[in-house]
Amino acid sequence: MRRRVLAALVALTALAATISPATSPATAAEQRLDAAVFPSEVIGEDFPDPDVIQVNGTWYAYSTNNGNGHVPVASAPAANGPWTIRGNAMPAGPAAGWAQSGRTWAPDVHPNPDGSFTLTYTAWHKASGRQCIGAATASSPLGPFTPVGTQPLICPLDLGGAIDANTFVANDGTRYLLWKNDGNAIGVNSTLWLTRTTNNGTALTGGNTALISSGGVIEAPDLVQRGSQYVLFYSGGSYTGCEYLTSYAVAPSLNGPWTTAYRPLMTTASLDNHVCGPGGADFTGDKVFLHGWVNGSRHLYVADLGWAGDFPVVRGSRVRTEAERGTLNNCRVRTGAAGASQGAVAANIDFADSWVENTFYAPRAGSYTLWVGYANGTGGTAGHGVVVNGNSQGSVSYPATGWDNWQQASVGVTLDEGWNTIRLTKGNAYAEVDYFELQ
Repeated sequence: MRRRVLAALVALTALAATISPATSPATAAEQRLDAAVFPSEVIGEDFPDPDVIQVNGTWYAYSTNNGNGHVPVASAPAANGPWTIRGNAMPAGPAAGWAQSGRTWAPDVHPNPDGSFTLTYTAWHKASGRQCIGAATASSPLGPFTPVGTQPLICPLDLGGAIDANTFVANDGTRYLLWKNDGNAIGVNSTLWLTRTTNNGTALTGGNTALISSGGVIEAPDLVQRGSQYVLFYSGGSYTGCEYLTSYAVAPSLNGPWTTAYRPLMTTASLDNHVCGPGGADFTGDKVFLHGWVNGSRHLYVADLGWAGDFPVVRGSRVRTEAERGTLNNCRVRTGAAGASQGAVAANIDFADSWVENTFYAPRAGSYTLWVGYANGTGGTAGHGVVVNGNSQGSVSYPATGWDNWQQASVGVTLDEGWNTIRLTKGNAYAEVDYFELQ
């Protein structure tokens, strides 16, 4: 059974709700729309499976092949742009000895100690028709990258081939390559693997370590080493539509054991449909780059990334916190609540000194939306006061729903960067609180 990861949990549904009755409907809608900050679209054309690096103050992004060439490359002075398509980083195409043009996917570019750059890419294997991973080098992040060798770097044909290479350098300087065996292509399990490489990534120096496996889709790995653990990001679901998502697993060492997050990090629903199929994500510093579908092509987005302890939080993607796991004063936890998240809620918030308090992590200071899962069986509108870091920020109201009929209400809040304390206090009438989602 999977162990629950107690941070960075996102909900999969988004239901409309209202805020304080003292606010007009138009103003309430504007506040809800303005509060959450969603990923920004920074390249408004096809740019899937992004890999992004920063070199001497300039940002460079690479994507799966499209009309701009085998390995499209773009640059920008800042993560949020403006981005300019600069052409094809590998104009000669993949290695002619083993590969053919047409399916050059998911490039990864990484700087080397000598100032050069290594590109690992997925290409179409001539002999088998499968996908395999090759390497190329260049003296500039813009290329031109020249393929290395006459054979692929990784090509396990008995496992369906290999795709989605991604470089990981541990804190001790050891360099590895993450990749996926393309089991989906031949009807076998897919596994995310880790293989040690030379310090320029053009040759393998160790065996393959299996990280996590799935009978479904698991791909696009990216690995981050935090103080207490390793965080392995990956995409899941069908990349062809809005069901594509980004999730993660954590482990105390590269040898595991790996624990999968209780909920995905980013889904179409967790982003309130602002990005369709958020996947192919690349985590770079305090930013995450991802693609999403727009009118039949996958555009490039960027979002703010923060760390709640050593767990990831993406601004704009809902993070769920169970109300009953917070601090309760002169109220109680009611278990066995039919239909409630985790089966328990905060109840009897009925007195002047009753309150429910939880802590929330904000990747950046600014405006957020707080969603509250609630049930109100009083027959009229109920409400709670909202206190953030000791200061009143208005109230949240709950239209009547009936008891154990759990709905959502929202209110805009202003948060500091890092940890914040939000308290719901006794307001008008009565309501029970199931969970919070910060967005």
